Order: sequence, then structure tokens, then C-alpha cells
Amino acid sequence: MFKILVTGGAGFIGSNLCERLLKDGHKVTCLDNFATGKFENIEMLLREYRERFNLIVGDIRKPEDCTKAVAGAEYVFHEAALGSVPRSINDPQTTNEVNISGFLNMLVAARDAGVKRFIYAASSSTYGDSASLPKVEEVIGRPLSPYAITKYVNELYADVFARTYGMECIGLRYFNVFGRRQSPDGAYAAVIPKFVLQMIRHEPVLINGDGEYSRDFTYIDNVLQMNMLAMKTQNPDAINTVYNTAFGTNTTLNQLVDYLKEFLSEYDPVIAETKIQHGPYRKGDIPHSLASIDKARKSLGYAPEYDIKRGLKEAVKWYWENLK
Repeated sequence: MFKILVTGGAGFIGSNLCERLLKDGHKVTCLDNFATGKFENIEMLLREYRERFNLIVGDIRKPEDCTKAVAGAEYVFHEAALGSVPRSINDPQTTNEVNISGFLNMLVAARDAGVKRFIYAASSSTYGDSASLPKVEEVIGRPLSPYAITKYVNELYADVFARTYGMECIGLRYFNVFGRRQSPDGAYAAVIPKFVLQMIRHEPVLINGDGEYSRDFTYIDNVLQMNMLAMKTQNPDAINTVYNTAFGTNTTLNQLVDYLKEFLSEYDPVIAETKIQHGPYRKGDIPHSLASIDKARKSLGYAPEYDIKRGLKEAVKWYWENLK
């Protein structure tokens, strides 16, 4: 049993990570300020694992909160961040404060606490305007949004702390993660839960652009596998680097909508007739995203089990049961 800190533990990915770690028998502390995280995501965990699960309401922008949360921790999973490219374009300062200053605060706190390993959420947005496909970890372009800049700076800081202070850091470049507990609410909701909610409500689905942009949509359980492998690896060559965290196939938005209509119409046949509308492309969006997962396969033994269709079936079932 390890003592583990998960920052942003009440968020979509963070709460799933807390649940997995608790099921594996670890003692877990969740640090969250509930800016985007939800108490309902961890309410059940606080009841079921009250002996091993601790919640600290705090903000990574406050060094004292970081120090308190990391005390005694052997591993840190740093998931806390302000996501969303559009949000960062609308409010670059807050995105910078949380994603860069907050990240640095956590690195310093982890260093001072003698944490064994710091595993953090990096992002596929780091690839920026690089046109090469599939995306390989060592080849990136110029960032296309303030959010992308912040996530790239995280990688630079982690690398410097590893080389300067001897820390063990692993970054996981998430590619369009989806699944249970991902919120459909708000202006910055991710595309899959947003589309699902619109379909359940019998509303038209709005696609930005012509729908031929593609993404390497990655089901949450694949992401959990990568995080566990990053924590457990004893291979010294696998540490102090970054890994694509994806399935390794891409799906267009038009294909995505067709899959969602197919799977949701099993619950409500009317959804098969959902109308599709097209709007302008979003600023900062890259046309195509497809990951090479060869590095993760070779160094960590990564073997993702959920392709887009299997993952969507699981996600749709969860949304149908929880949004009705």
C-alpha cells in the first residue's frame, strides 16, 4: 500500500484515478478546489473508503495547500489544471496561473517532500502545428493556444526538475480522453458528452467545421492503465520522459456522431434521426490528431483494451443511466 496524492481528484480523470487506486488498496488524498471538479464524483468514494481516502479542499495556486496535501505522499498524480483550448483563449491569465504557476508549486512541494515519483497530465495539444502523423513524442510544432503553451511548459519544468533535483517525473500526453463522469455541462464541455446530452434531449448536434477533423479519442480505462504503468515501472529508461496516452487510431467528428446515434438509439430509437448542424471552425483547433503509442508499448508495456467503439458503448451506457 502506497500513500498517493491525486491533484484535481474530483475531476473527470482524477476521480477515476482515485477510484482505481483505492480499489488497488492504496491510501489516497484528493486535492481539489472544485473550480471544475465535482463533489458528486468522489462522494461515493468518501463513503466507501473513508479509512483510506482523504479530501483536502485547496488550490494548487497556493504553495501552502500544495505542501499540506503532499505531506507523506510517495507518489503524486498531478491532474489539476484548467482544460479547454477555448477557455484559454478567452482567459489566458487564469489558465497560466493554474497550469504553470500551480504546476510549479506542486513540483516544488513534491521535491521538498521527497516524493518518489511525480506523474502528470500532459496534453496532445503540445504537438501544435506539427503536420506529421502519427504524432511521435520527440517531434512537436509551435503551440496554437495559451492552453497548449502551458502544457508544454509543464514538460519543460518537469525535465528541468528531474535533471536539477534528481526527481522522477513522467508526463502522459492525453489524447481526447472520454468516459464516465466527464461533464456535459458548461461552455467548455468536451465534444463527446456534449453531443450525447444534445442527442438525449432530441436537440440538433452542432459540429464545428465540416466534421472531417479527426481525433484519437481515448477511453478512460486506457488512461488509467497508462497511469498505473507509469507508477509501477522499475525501468530507469522509462522515467523522466513523456508518453502519448491514446489508442492509436483516429475518428472524424462525422464518424463519431454516427457511432453515438447508433449506440444511443438502442435506448431511444428517436435519436437515430438526430439532425446535424455545422458551425465555424474553432480557433486553436488542429485538423487531425493521431498518436503513435509505440514508445509506451515498448517502455511501459502499454496495451490499450478499448477502441473508440467499445469505449463509446461503455460511455453511452453510463450517460444514459446518469443523465436521465
